Amino acid sequence: MDSKAQSSSEQVRPSLGLALVPLLVLIGLLITNIQLFQDSATSGPNQLALAIATSVGAVLGIWQLKVRYAVIEAQVIKSISMSMQAILILLVVGSLIGLWILSGVVPSLIYYGVNWVSPAWFLPATTLICAMVSLATGSSWSTGGTVGIALMGIGKAIGIPDGMIAGAIISGSYFGDKLSPLSDTTNLAPAMAGTDLFTHVRYMLYTTVPSLIIAVLGYSVLGMSFSGSAVDLGSVEQIRTALASNFNLTPWSLLLPLLVIALVARKMPALPALILGAALGGVFALVFQQDLLSRLVQGDLTLASAWKQVLEVGYGGFKISTGVEAVDSLLSRGGMAGMLNTVWLILMAMTFGGVMEATGMLERVAQAILTLVRGTTSLVTATIASCITINVTAADQYLSIVVPGRMFRNAYEKAGLAPENLSRTLEDSGTLTSVLIPWNTCGAYFAGVLGVSTFAYAPYAFLNLVNPLVAIAIAAIGYRIRKIQKN
Repeated sequence: MDSKAQSSSEQVRPSLGLALVPLLVLIGLLITNIQLFQDSATSGPNQLALAIATSVGAVLGIWQLKVRYAVIEAQVIKSISMSMQAILILLVVGSLIGLWILSGVVPSLIYYGVNWVSPAWFLPATTLICAMVSLATGSSWSTGGTVGIALMGIGKAIGIPDGMIAGAIISGSYFGDKLSPLSDTTNLAPAMAGTDLFTHVRYMLYTTVPSLIIAVLGYSVLGMSFSGSAVDLGSVEQIRTALASNFNLTPWSLLLPLLVIALVARKMPALPALILGAALGGVFALVFQQDLLSRLVQGDLTLASAWKQVLEVGYGGFKISTGVEAVDSLLSRGGMAGMLNTVWLILMAMTFGGVMEATGMLERVAQAILTLVRGTTSLVTATIASCITINVTAADQYLSIVVPGRMFRNAYEKAGLAPENLSRTLEDSGTLTSVLIPWNTCGAYFAGVLGVSTFAYAPYAFLNLVNPLVAIAIAAIGYRIRKIQKN
């Protein structure tokens, strides 16, 4: 018998109670951190909470379940490797944000945007704009890291609360990400369930479009409170004046985000497209913002001093003092260094997920949910609960599609349900709820990019909250639940 087989035979299957211990420890620590640290909980406390819960899981795995440390370590490394693309994109987006501010791209978008945006209709308009961009690009991350940054600035300038703006951006971004044939999750879900891409997309329309309509109506109701006197339009003009006096605002700078969106829409991978966008941001800064660069270097502007300033913004973020506090808080951000807390959070979350998977605790929790299945509605509900559980424990949306997809494929077949029912449900829950969890790669990414904590935007991410409920409701009434046709 080889060592791998021996290790497998010695490993003990965890009980449900034991499997829940690390998860309950994590939840308890996270709740405590929120009470003690509030918005700064993701700047270190939550990372340590994940580290403690990971240690608890590893100790239980080694002492109680007889899992060798080498097996746990190998799975942790594998889990972390799955998040490396997300980490690289996050670091590049940090540079892109800083350089797009320095180059005048973000200030120009804010300056021109506040001219035509009505405060009352800003939130529904933001959702629809992000939905169109993400449909074209297939990427919620690219949409949030480009158009989303500008919309955050515009919304802040007209007095919309940060959490509402971020929620609208995320709702629109995930609508397109979920339905676009260019999206990786849109291709992954049918592959796991055993159906084809376009059948999968068609069936998602029945849950996703009603969810978008509900979300837009919700944002329209919220927007009514910002019409008329609810918004201080005098402060908007103060912001526009500060932007015009500190930046060379030109419509030419708007070509840069359009170029990045077009490249991603033409199937260029997100990472090289964003790298190119950040690099061109530095070039645009050298071409269009020479007066600003002269003030920042505090001396003679030479090619060397200008290049040094561009690099400093790329890794350390953009900082400015205009005398208008709203503008300073809007624009003093970005840089790779500004994303390091989020990178740390992702690394610890993937470590926790690796331990849970290596010890069999993740699978045990998911299987416990499967035992509750009694019919179509409970099967769909169990799938959604499993996806959410894995988003919480494994901290990765891809695992939340792959693991339940493997688990429930036979269950759907035995129930006589066509595989597109499963693929749709995987996306209704696995894809959409990932961004609502602070330590999930998606939640950490959007919190870092938009500068809004997950707990602040989650109540306003209406599409992501409503879509799983719509999926359960449709299953309950039996609408568009396709059966397997037998000869």
